[in-house]
Amino acid sequence: MKNLVTMTVLAAAVAMTACSKKTEPATGSTEGAATTATGATIVKIGHAAPLTGPQAHIGKDNENGVRMAIDELNAKGLTIGGKKVQFELESEDDQADPRVATTVAQKFVDDKISAMIGHLNSGTTIPASRIYNDAGIVEISPSATNPKYTQQGYKGAFRVMANDVQQGKVLGEFAVKDMAAKKIAIIDDRTAYGQGLADEFEKAAKAAGGTIVEHEFTNDKASDFTAILTKIKGANPDVVFYGGMDGQGAPMAKQMQTLGLKSQFLGGDGIHTAEFMKLAGAAAEGVTASLPGVPLEKMPKGLDFKQKFESKYGVIQLYAPYCYDAVMVMAEAMQRANSTESAKYLPEMAKTNYNGVTANIKFDNKGDLEGGAITVYRVVKGDWQVIKTIGGQ
Repeated sequence: MKNLVTMTVLAAAVAMTACSKKTEPATGSTEGAATTATGATIVKIGHAAPLTGPQAHIGKDNENGVRMAIDELNAKGLTIGGKKVQFELESEDDQADPRVATTVAQKFVDDKISAMIGHLNSGTTIPASRIYNDAGIVEISPSATNPKYTQQGYKGAFRVMANDVQQGKVLGEFAVKDMAAKKIAIIDDRTAYGQGLADEFEKAAKAAGGTIVEHEFTNDKASDFTAILTKIKGANPDVVFYGGMDGQGAPMAKQMQTLGLKSQFLGGDGIHTAEFMKLAGAAAEGVTASLPGVPLEKMPKGLDFKQKFESKYGVIQLYAPYCYDAVMVMAEAMQRANSTESAKYLPEMAKTNYNGVTANIKFDNKGDLEGGAITVYRVVKGDWQVIKTIGGQ
């Protein structure tokens, strides 16, 4: 009986404590938010990418770009709206899966983040963006290039790199005019990124006078492309274009070599990684790929960023500079608005004119980067070397 009485008293005490809790602040608000030991208000910044699986190396690269920006902001001891703030990174693994991404997005909403940096993939960014929009949270994509992301009419959706309309056009024209391709085969992985880029490439290649002799499909988990490549070999294309990521692009390049397929291999930013060269080995030599933006060494602050980033995290895989800029653009908008609440700093996002690592960043009326450049690279002696840059400011 004594134990029962004790348990009853404890239960009552817990209930009273629960009833006395303050109401949680609205999404994106710092009112009543947690503070550090020094009295700084904690401002939560969300990030999501595949942190496990075949794209984990790119996901960690993104995460580290966000983390470095946050560390630098915190080292400055920022004051926003008269309050000292400390940014806190909340990073989640969305596994490059649209269903997981929406679950992650709802978790961030429940955690009352003040901004979202991500997701990495277009296929995760697009479905998750509706959840952030409905919650009134600003989302800045550093790497999702499918144009649909910013065509949905969400006022809080922004992108700090060129999209696939721009990239696909450049690649299609490059294949025909610079690679002298008359016959072209296309393979895409059916993701929002891979299919979207391949479709834009196909339009541009046809407009430039190229002929598409095959358009085949795979998925972002496949590793054996022998059947597809054997069919393509029969069409004898000058160029094989792949819309997808390096985890599939590398074995595809190796299998092309094994099958004796002499076509030139061309892809987008998804294969422009150090990991692609590592996985493809000798088959990487001569492969051509694009990357939105100018080369790192020609970025306004590229070499400085490279030195700082690589001293902490190792070789830049792909999008880390864009992740860094996304955080800095967000923080500057907060400072101009004197608020870390999405609803209050959102109007300032549209007015952005920020000299970042990657470019002078301004947004058009859809939230896309104005004047985005595309650079084409080729693997020469084990290194991605610049062929040409098209567009830009």
